[in-house]
Amino acid sequence: MEVFRTAVRYGADAVYIGGEAYGLRAKAGNFGREEMAEAIAYAHARGVRVHVTANILAHNADLPGAEAYFRTLEELSPDAVLVADPGMFTLARRACPSVPIHISTQANNTNAETFAFWHALGASRVVCARELSLKEIAQIRERVPEDLEIEAFVHGAMCISYSGRCLLSSYFTGRDANRGACTHPCRWKYAVAEESRPGVYLPIEENDRGTFIFNSRDLCMIEYIPDLVLAGIDSLKIEGRMKNALYVATVARTYRRAIDDYMESEDLYRKNLPWYRDQIRRCTYRHFTTGFYFGRPDEDSMVYEDSTYVSDAVYLGTVEDTDPVRGTRITQRNKFSVGDTIEIMKKDGRDLAVTVMGMRTEDGEPVQACPHPKEVLWLTLSEMAEPGDILRRQGSR
Repeated sequence: MEVFRTAVRYGADAVYIGGEAYGLRAKAGNFGREEMAEAIAYAHARGVRVHVTANILAHNADLPGAEAYFRTLEELSPDAVLVADPGMFTLARRACPSVPIHISTQANNTNAETFAFWHALGASRVVCARELSLKEIAQIRERVPEDLEIEAFVHGAMCISYSGRCLLSSYFTGRDANRGACTHPCRWKYAVAEESRPGVYLPIEENDRGTFIFNSRDLCMIEYIPDLVLAGIDSLKIEGRMKNALYVATVARTYRRAIDDYMESEDLYRKNLPWYRDQIRRCTYRHFTTGFYFGRPDEDSMVYEDSTYVSDAVYLGTVEDTDPVRGTRITQRNKFSVGDTIEIMKKDGRDLAVTVMGMRTEDGEPVQACPHPKEVLWLTLSEMAEPGDILRRQGSR
């Protein structure tokens, strides 16, 4: 819920979330019925839409529960449900007829006839397969009805498998990525074994950390907003589930600003490109790629030679409350100390450098540092923050 609210505050005009089942992030902090109702109410009060994922590739045993789940969504009235499986689409049409249906990237949406097929069945939006180029998307836009919306991923982690349909996790661990239980074996370290030498593993020396032959870079299209708009894409999608509030605030705020600047004038967008580039690196990320947007990428532009993230900023917490006497209240996420210079990250694009003048526990006991995550603290800062602001510190984890 904290990350959901952050996305709304920092510029998203729609947020996609997972329920407790039937989405592709089984290990995420997903939403129960009451939380989902709260999230939808919170977003709608601020003019923001909520899209619920139900994009597993279902087995027979999933269907009875899925139909009941869709009936629940009919009662909660989100703005869309995302599905990938034709059976799940049929259940959704039957059980939640008032909720628009979007087709997930998981459905391999790679050509105009596929987009038209889903539109004819009643889908209002189709999410592009990540293997499409901007040229192909523009061709699809020309050939499908105007009222069919096109959505495309523009930022975040990339799956190595075609449209995310991976079997590695099932093969190695028995956990089905296509039913939301991926163990991310693409991030593991690999070696070569020769048939006549069982038990002898020969590393492929890429660097001193090991060999990560499946580990993809992160997608980043912040420098190509004009190209995305001109291709006819209606919705720019940021992959952000299972990320912290700093990541979501940073990417949502940066893309919001970039889109708004471009809509005002391309000159303004070009002028502010250095700010977008700087900001987008102030959260955890792997090295960036533009994926397939400008044609078929080569290995050097797609594979990231490590499994760890780069981090140019550390998330300290979100401001929960302020008081003229007690100061700024946060639930602390990473260590910092009295005397440190930190930043207050504002939703309007400002970043204020402030000094931590004092720090007290919830019981009022003064402390000099906070080494234990999730500790509630009252901070005295050199400049007052506001509820919803993000506190961050520059530097790697």
